[in-house]
Amino acid sequence: MNEKPGNYRWVICSLIFFATTINYLDRAVISLLKSNLTADFKWDDGDYANVEIAFKVAYSVGLLLAGRLIDKLGTKIGYFFSTFLWSVSAVFHALANSTLGFGVVRSALGLSEAGNFPSAIKTVAEWFPKKERALATGIFNSGANIGAIIAPLTVPFIAITWGWRWAFVITGSVGFIWLILWLIFYQVPARQKRLGKAELDYINSDADERDKTDKLTNSSQPSWAKLLSYKQTWAFSIGKFLTDPIWWFYLFWLPDFLESQYGLKGTGIALPVASVYTISTFGSIYGGYLPKSLIEKNWPVFRARKTSMLIYAFAVVPIIFAQILGSVNMWLAVIIIGLAASAHQAWSANIFTTVSDMFPKKTVGSVTGIGGMFGSIGSVFLSLFVQKDMFVHYRAIHQIETAYYIMFFVCGGAYLLAWCIMHLLVPKMKPVDI
Repeated sequence: MNEKPGNYRWVICSLIFFATTINYLDRAVISLLKSNLTADFKWDDGDYANVEIAFKVAYSVGLLLAGRLIDKLGTKIGYFFSTFLWSVSAVFHALANSTLGFGVVRSALGLSEAGNFPSAIKTVAEWFPKKERALATGIFNSGANIGAIIAPLTVPFIAITWGWRWAFVITGSVGFIWLILWLIFYQVPARQKRLGKAELDYINSDADERDKTDKLTNSSQPSWAKLLSYKQTWAFSIGKFLTDPIWWFYLFWLPDFLESQYGLKGTGIALPVASVYTISTFGSIYGGYLPKSLIEKNWPVFRARKTSMLIYAFAVVPIIFAQILGSVNMWLAVIIIGLAASAHQAWSANIFTTVSDMFPKKTVGSVTGIGGMFGSIGSVFLSLFVQKDMFVHYRAIHQIETAYYIMFFVCGGAYLLAWCIMHLLVPKMKPVDI
């Protein structure tokens, strides 16, 4: 009789969920203080976009470097130092006294925060069999929603009570609590004494991954050029390039949309913003359940993954009508944006998991970093060539609602385009043999 595997892997999932929550809490703070910072530093939309672009450019570079570094250092050390550095950077926002100063600390935050997702995806690949990876990814990725929910429910109130600088200090300090927990509870499965043999065997139960990934040593990591020679890398990277900017758009501009369209400011935006990310939490978690249920019905892993992603891509399309329905009632816009954000998180849980579906475990950090870099570059392009010029122009002629209508149209079509390109590049499951 086979021994039932334990559940320690879910303790690890909860740790990376906590880290992702902190990651998004720290990056979301600035969007909720936009009015305060605009008043203090005399910003316009272009200045705010420049600060946002500084973060994204640094994040792009950081993702490429972090993925390779984490593959070399391992998840325990790599994740620890990444979280330590971004927590310090988040606190240091309180010391910024100019637009240039904000650009510098935002760049430091972007560079260090880049370590979260390569570390988290690699951790999931190490701790979960393929059939559970999308679910585990969906659960930890929902930390992004929780961070985005906590931010509007706390940051405006901290700013009103103690000033905007303390909002950065308090939220940035939470990461130091996580560092202690990580050191206490984390170790790779093969060296984790709290892990039973039955659960270790279950984690390593994928037949196509037994022994094969161990042939790659830390000293023989394939180069970036080698990884970019595979269509699988490009499928993941283009998918991220087209869809990551949409999530960044929600994160940085949703408070401004609510203020511009409905006159909400300060604590008034807390409930609508929190509602959007509360809805998106359900998509993040369910996004992992759907492919898992299809795999359990004997669907091939890749077919289950791609079918689920196509469903989620169609679920984003109604956001095209968010502003039209929002003119009738603000909460209709909030609900539709929330549903689109939910579909994005479901998509995200699965596109991340395609990396560990297709690549050996010891290259997962590097490939995730490459794709994440492309996603961040896409976000920079969107900010630089669309949001910055477009929003400044339309606000100047008092037609900012036109700019948001264009952006919602872009949001509605991005995922279907990404899915089609990914399907053309990798129509069938073909694991990379390095």
